[in-house]
Amino acid sequence: MARKLAVIGAGLMGSGIAQVSAQAGWDVVLRDITDEALSRGMDGIKASYDKFVSKGKLAEADAEAALGRITTTTELEAVADADVVVEAVFEKIEVKQEIFRALDGLAKDGAVLASNTSAIPITKIAAVTERPESVVGTHFFSPVPMMALCELVRGYKTSDETLASAREFAESTGKTCIVVNRDVAGFVTTRLISALVVEAVKLHESGVATAEDIDTACRLGFGHAMGPLATADLTGVDILLHATGNIYTESQDEKFAPPESMRRMVDAGDIGRKSGQGFYRH
Repeated sequence: MARKLAVIGAGLMGSGIAQVSAQAGWDVVLRDITDEALSRGMDGIKASYDKFVSKGKLAEADAEAALGRITTTTELEAVADADVVVEAVFEKIEVKQEIFRALDGLAKDGAVLASNTSAIPITKIAAVTERPESVVGTHFFSPVPMMALCELVRGYKTSDETLASAREFAESTGKTCIVVNRDVAGFVTTRLISALVVEAVKLHESGVATAEDIDTACRLGFGHAMGPLATADLTGVDILLHATGNIYTESQDEKFAPPESMRRMVDAGDIGRKSGQGFYRH
């Protein structure tokens, strides 16, 4: 019997998770609140498959078969027969909790209820359900088809069985997993990149060094594939501002306090590659 996955949110992350899962043989239902959002998500998936085919990394027949395993819907009730449900919506606790309240009443017994959050504690998301033992973090990285890591996050009441099922799902899509055993805000990866980005922004805003030189220092001095300010532009300055703000709110650790210049950039709309301007012009 084919394994069934429901993905909530057809944005970049949700569509990417749907893409790699369908390619791995999962039957996927992709849900968003509008047909327009679903259409954009599917267009992105098809374009990504086409790129892999053109580079000889995926057979055309396999791409067509994977596309055939993805259906779309605006109805949340479509999660009812899913073995795994992954929520991949905006990083706002109220939105995620609203979705998980609904999932609690719609998903079948034994289903894994996963969140793709990068910074919000899983325990806070799970607390609105009657089955917190079934809730786990599955933090994929963007772009999902290219990035090899999935960060699995155990909430305060996440069961061993749920964690094992989440690992099986993530590894089936070709990802390597790390496990976060204590549910701290930002987990492992977002805490590390947030601390580095915050310090890099402080060095930049105080005139210690240019963005180019800060990033070059990290690339050549530490072997990073991309410097922290270029990473901020790629991820979205607004996304990282929100993530660091969440961690600071939870931890009250000053090293995560978002610098004022980062806030002003977001206020001005200079949020990185998607706006054409961030720490660099794109």
